[in-house]
Amino acid sequence: MTKFLHTMIRVADPDATIRFFSLFGVQEVRRFDNEKGRFTLIFLAAEGQEGVAEVELTHNWPDENGKAEEYKGGRNFGHLAYGVADIYATCQRLADAGVTINRPPRDGHMAFVRSPDGISVELLQQGERLAPQEPWASAPNIGEW
Repeated sequence: MTKFLHTMIRVADPDATIRFFSLFGVQEVRRFDNEKGRFTLIFLAAEGQEGVAEVELTHNWPDENGKAEEYKGGRNFGHLAYGVADIYATCQRLADAGVTINRPPRDGHMAFVRSPDGISVELLQQGERLAPQEPWASAPNIGEW
């Protein structure tokens, strides 16, 4: 069974964005800082929608020189995310239908594809991560995701 997880947007000022969403009842439900990747993920949801329908705010930290990313032309919209029962079977079904697997599920957990209109879609394995499997484990990234 597929389950909608979240929509991701990139933000320059997380506090301002959180304040904006709070004006209509959408609040922060959890946050993760990734020192190695230099980003913060903040998940927001309306009351009772935690884990059901969330917005992920991704804040990419400024570089070593203090320069922050600027988002233009829709780059701030990230992706749609869906949980799937079997990421390998799902990716195989997509590939068999002619869909490019832009970020293969090498880790048994996550893959990215694009819709016909170029919208990035993240597929996440529901439950436990699957053991790495070929042909996915050694498959390269293709294009942007």
